[in-house]
Amino acid sequence: MQKYEMLILLRSDMEDEAREAELKKYADIVTSMGGTVESTDKWGVKKTTYAINFKADAFYALMTFLADGNTVKELDRVAGLSGDVLRRMITKAE
Repeated sequence: MQKYEMLILLRSDMEDEAREAELKKYADIVTSMGGTVESTDKWGVKKTTYAINFKADAFYALMTFLADGNTVKELDRVAGLSGDVLRRMITKAE
């Protein structure tokens, strides 16, 4: 198992319940594939450097987890299909 971080930018106009459900969806993927979620830091709504899909701000969240490569591929695939995700980046943590 490797330690990863997933930075995810969600639409800022989402309801709190929908935002929590979206973040829980990614944590559930990690746990269902045998990994563990260490933490989920919610940074809140911040301005983006440039407009993404005509939106100037986004809700930032950072999830730290232990998983294997297949879990990372599945997270990236699911986040890419979601209309609520503006950007995502998954990196190995040291």
